[in-house]
Amino acid sequence: MNDTTKILTIQDISCFGQCSITVALPIVSAFGIETAILPSAVLSTHTSGFTDFTVRDLTEDLPDIRKHWEKEGIDFDAIYTGFIASIEQLDYIKDIIDSRLKPDGLVFVDPAMADHGEFYNGFDQEFADAMGELCKLGDFILPNTTEACYILHKPWKEEFSREEMLEMANELSAFTKRYVILKGDTNDEGKLGMIVLDKQEGTCEIVYNDKIDYVSHGTGDVFASSFVGSTMVGKSPTAAAKVAGEFTKRAIEKTIGDENHKYGVKFEQVIPELYGLLEKF
Repeated sequence: MNDTTKILTIQDISCFGQCSITVALPIVSAFGIETAILPSAVLSTHTSGFTDFTVRDLTEDLPDIRKHWEKEGIDFDAIYTGFIASIEQLDYIKDIIDSRLKPDGLVFVDPAMADHGEFYNGFDQEFADAMGELCKLGDFILPNTTEACYILHKPWKEEFSREEMLEMANELSAFTKRYVILKGDTNDEGKLGMIVLDKQEGTCEIVYNDKIDYVSHGTGDVFASSFVGSTMVGKSPTAAAKVAGEFTKRAIEKTIGDENHKYGVKFEQVIPELYGLLEKF
């Protein structure tokens, strides 16, 4: 990374609630990386635990934003995608990657569309298939087990054996240029694991963090954003997974016990610890 490194993150803005751009922008910026945003939609709140939220789809704005960036000569060292609102947007995002990513730039795809065995509201298998095609442009893909199962047309279940997790990671290698970061290995008691597969080198490692029995919206975004930041400052994918896993765990720990804070995790309070985690891992 150098002083002019720039990342573009493409996902929605939830005006209230800690997820998507509200998470990605501060976390990636905390690594000292200039972070630009391209909102896929604007919501008054995120969709978990809130009712009657407002949504404004920004699909029609994406082509004109790309054209303006082309005119101004704006390009990026990396593009990081998260929550995308529609299949049509996926096509526009492919155009943005083709035209605005530097020749040696990196693409990170977090296929944020499902969790706990179910699609998020408004998504279906057709969208998952289209997301799988976007993943193929990614140097890194970061699915959870639910998203992986939809991409691969596999049935989901609460627990997968080690062999099943490794098989799933191997199958996902067809949907990435190089790296698969598969979240959700629970085969070590009290631990939550991430499989880090490098299809180019033919290697596969599992990174573990202490598992915390606490479910919150936005933890996947916290993990993905801290993984992206760690990678862009020079950490290996395995080390970046360790940093991201520990950062997310600490954010959850800061949140547990606060009954008024059910809309995300208090990642802001852990940002000062990022540099210590980079040194540790």
